[in-house]
Order: sequence, then C-alpha cells, then structure tokens
Amino acid sequence: MLKLILSALFGLTLAAHSVQGQQKSYTLGELWLEVEKSYPGIQAKQTAIQSAEFNHKAVKSKALPEANIQFQNTYGTFEGNNGGFFPQPGFFNVSGNPSLSQGSSSAANTFGSASLEFEVFSFGKQKAENHAAKTLTTQVYTEKEGYLIQLKKELTQRFVAVLYADSKLGWAEKNASRLKDIYHTAAGLSKSGLSPSADSLLAHATYLQALAGRDYWQGSTNSSIQKLEELHGIQEIDFTNAVVKFLKPGPDSAAGYRQIDSAHPFIEYFTLKSDYYKLQSSVLKKNALPSLKLLGGYAYRGTGIGANGYVSGNWEDGFSNSTNNLLIGAGVTWNITSLRTNKLKADAVLMDSEHSIHRQKQQVQAMVKDLSAARSFLTEQRKQLKKTQQAVKQAGEAYEMYMARYRSGLISLTELLQIQVYLQQAEADHVDASRDYWLQVAGEAELTADFGFLFDNL
Repeated sequence: MLKLILSALFGLTLAAHSVQGQQKSYTLGELWLEVEKSYPGIQAKQTAIQSAEFNHKAVKSKALPEANIQFQNTYGTFEGNNGGFFPQPGFFNVSGNPSLSQGSSSAANTFGSASLEFEVFSFGKQKAENHAAKTLTTQVYTEKEGYLIQLKKELTQRFVAVLYADSKLGWAEKNASRLKDIYHTAAGLSKSGLSPSADSLLAHATYLQALAGRDYWQGSTNSSIQKLEELHGIQEIDFTNAVVKFLKPGPDSAAGYRQIDSAHPFIEYFTLKSDYYKLQSSVLKKNALPSLKLLGGYAYRGTGIGANGYVSGNWEDGFSNSTNNLLIGAGVTWNITSLRTNKLKADAVLMDSEHSIHRQKQQVQAMVKDLSAARSFLTEQRKQLKKTQQAVKQAGEAYEMYMARYRSGLISLTELLQIQVYLQQAEADHVDASRDYWLQVAGEAELTADFGFLFDNL
C-alpha cells in the first residue's frame, strides 16, 4: 500500500513538472511584442491610417482633369428648332422641323460624347484641401501612437494586477502554512494537557479562515490572468521570475531624467487637430471664390432623319446621317451666394481650432503636474519599499522566536497569533507597496512615452 501511495505521489510530481515545463517565463517587454503582433485594437488603428491615406490620395486626385463620357440611343419624336447644341451628361436634346419632314413621325437617334474639364486656377483651394488631408493623415498617425502608449500602460496595469494577485496568493499560502503549523502545535499541546482544548479550536478556526483567504486570491489570480491573456493571447505563462522582480524592484526608473516632449502624442494630437481646423477654415473661404476652368469636348450624333427631310422609323437607321462636333473653351464659375455662408462656416471651424489650442494647453499643464507628482511620490515609495522589506524580515524573525516560546509553553496562543498577525500585515503591506510603486512607474512612463524601464525590469 505504501509503495502504491509513493508511486502515485511520484507520478503527480512528474506531471506537475511536465506542466511547469510547458510554461515559459515572459518579461513585460516580451509580452508587448506579442501584443503588437496580433491585438485587434492595433490593427484597427492601422486600418484607420490606411483609410486616411486613401482619402489624401483622393483629395490629391482632384487636381487631375475631370473627364466624362456618355452614350445614348433613343427613339422618339424630333420636334425642335434648328441650331447647335452640346449636351452634358443627364440632358437630352431633340431637333428637327416636322413641317419639312416626310415619312415617320418618330425616329431613332444615337449620341455619344466625351468632355474634359480642367480647373487651372482656384485661388489655392486645391492646395489648401491637400494640406488639410495631409494634416488629417498625420493626425491619425498620432492617434495610433497615443493609443499604443495607452495600450502599453493597460498591459502594464494588467501585468501588475497578475503579479499582485499571485503575490497575494503566495502571501495567503504562507499565512495558511504558518497557521496550520500553529494548529498542529496547539492540538499536540492540548492532547498532552499543556494547553486548553479551546486553543486547538481557535487555532483551527484561524487556519480555516486563512484557507478561505487563499481561495479568494486563487480566484483573483485566475481572473487577472484571463484579463491579461485578452491582450497577448498566450495561455501558459510562468510568472515566477516576474513576481520576484515585482517584490524587489531594481534601480530607479531611467525615465526620471526625461521631461515631457512637445511631440508627445497626447499633446501633438491637439496641435494637429488645431492645424486641421485652420486649414478647413481656409478651404471654406476659398470655396467661395471663383475658379477658372478649361473646357473641351467631342460629340458624335446619328439620326434616322435624312438631309432631304425623309424620316425613317427603323431603329438601325438611327446610326445614319452622322455628324461630328468639337468644342473647346474656357469658363469662370462663381457661386456668389456662398460668400457669406462659407464665411460663417469658416469662422465656426476657426473657433474649433481655438478650442483645440486651449485643450492642448490644458493637456500640457496637466501632464507636467502629473509627472512632477508621480516623481515626488516615487521617491517616497522607494523609501517605503525598503522599510516594508525590512519590516517583513524582522517580523519573520520575531515570529520564529515566539513560535519556539509557544512550543515551550512560555507564551499563550493568543500572544502567538497576535505576532502572526503582525507578520501577516507586514507581508501584505509590502505587496501593496510594490503594486503601488509599479503602477506609479507606469504612470510616469505614459507621461514621458518611455516604457523601456518597465519592459526591461518587470
């Protein structure tokens, strides 16, 4: 029977090692590389950039001549007056003199034309539209950069949440292990008559409470791992090394020497938005000005009405009696009624530009103060971490001494449990301080757009 139990335990150990071997340890920087590869949010931002680039190309293509072709084949009456015409797409024309014609009262007609329109001068409207489209494309690029910074911070926060929950789980397991040891010791002392049986019950109740706390942090760990997995998609990760770095931070963040750059995406976004509105205002004003265009066209016409006035009602004769016409010229168009309307629209868009400028100033002011506050807080948090680390060490040593005294019957169970609570609280405070420290570093990294320290040290 003993051999069977040992064999089963050996098998479980091998299985555990096999599962552990399938897991890989990742740094935060390595996880970010995985997020960059496949996260749909990044792909959505890239699609938005491609859309803006296509829009820019479409605006630039407006500088090309506008060409139209049409073909008509109709059958109908031909009452009208003599004279030349040059129909545009969407219009039709009939001509003839029924009083001089013979034969059918209806005839087939064929008409085809091609026209070319080229805007040669528009008071800079095309140039302004092109600049506006280019600025909009740059703005979309900046939006993506800002989104990547926010996503890096989100990844860091979720990673820290996993390490925090895992550290709390380890803390709960240590606490449960100590209380289990206390319970067994109390039970042994009770059986030997050296302590009351109530001590055994109290120790067991405290142990069960610790097990309940361990279950809570196990669930919290599993939940936080799932939320982190939503970003990178990796199902098996070993967080052991990361937890060690989490609880024992390395040197200070190198980002502490960096200041907020005016090219930071959070700031540049409002700058580009303001520039875009200014250009849009210019476009609206220029749209109210006249434009000079060159016009050209060629037309072919066939009809069932002959030169002698005889009208054929046959469809195929609609391709007969053909004529060809060519037209070239220049024209000026000016929508005078849009002068005031476009001016009001331009002024409204200009106010949007002013709004973006004020938002930019607000953003700069907030980021500067947030960075100053974060660095001030980090300085004190480094001191806090050193003190909590020392407190854990000393509380642990004190607990071992008091545990030895309890086994010897020199102190009561309540005194030992009180010491254990001190140790438990010291360990919990250190874990909480570690989480707060790394989250503050993440905030600093977001403000400076520099996540190098986090990606290398966590």
